[in-house]
Amino acid sequence: MCEWAKLSSACITRLSYVQAVFRVNIQGMSTHNPHTLAQRHIALNGASNFRDLGGYVGHEGRTVQWRKIFRSDHLASLDEQDVSQLKTLGIARSFDFRGVQESQAQSYAWSGIERHSLSIEPTVVQRLQAQHLTGRPLSAADALDAMQATYREFVKSDSHRFAELFEHLLAKPDPLLFHCTAGKDRTGLAAALILSALGVSEQDIWQDYLLTNQLYKRNHTGATTLSPKVLKIVWQVQESFLKASLEVIQQDHGGMHNYLRQQLKLSWRSPRVGQFWRSKISES
Repeated sequence: MCEWAKLSSACITRLSYVQAVFRVNIQGMSTHNPHTLAQRHIALNGASNFRDLGGYVGHEGRTVQWRKIFRSDHLASLDEQDVSQLKTLGIARSFDFRGVQESQAQSYAWSGIERHSLSIEPTVVQRLQAQHLTGRPLSAADALDAMQATYREFVKSDSHRFAELFEHLLAKPDPLLFHCTAGKDRTGLAAALILSALGVSEQDIWQDYLLTNQLYKRNHTGATTLSPKVLKIVWQVQESFLKASLEVIQQDHGGMHNYLRQQLKLSWRSPRVGQFWRSKISES
């Protein structure tokens, strides 16, 4: 079975053209993205983790198109200049993974940008605060465990939300944006799934995921009882977090290929899948 990090060129030759679109890594493909962070990251006054998923090398060595798919932290703090920038980029749809209370506490409604809720309720801070109330000091290991448990739950309980995002990606070729609160966990897994489906290499998928640690600037105004060492883990990303999701995908679904097909409904026999790929990958 060809797995996410183990897809070989020999395995690719055994797949049909459209099947290969939804595998992840091709050994020997150029994995280094020459584009600078400045080109990928788009500076906004009200969001620090806003970036373009274009520019990565995808299936058959072709490049994922720029200005088609964007990921971000939440949009509630955008100003008029930021909203104008989104419209200049052609973004008319946003997909919000935040939970109900999160989105109500920091809501937004921008003219010309249609917001779609794909609610995945947050659990990390809530779980840690509940442990803290028992009187037992929280350690860095507790924070790591909580983050990894959350990523496992994304796959076990929330795959339908990622399937909904793919349904929207398939429905229109227009640019779109997806986000959560920090743009790192729910958004990070969604980005990894999209890049996987487009044939981007494992190296570049990890690179994109870990960029949050360079870009995201947390708002420190919210009240919390958690210690700085715990919060540092919670508000950053680590490889072990995403690996927790990937382990569930492998154990429960037999790998990324099956997960994309069975859970996210990406049937490689569907003409719409080919349309999705062609609308997001450049011709050369």
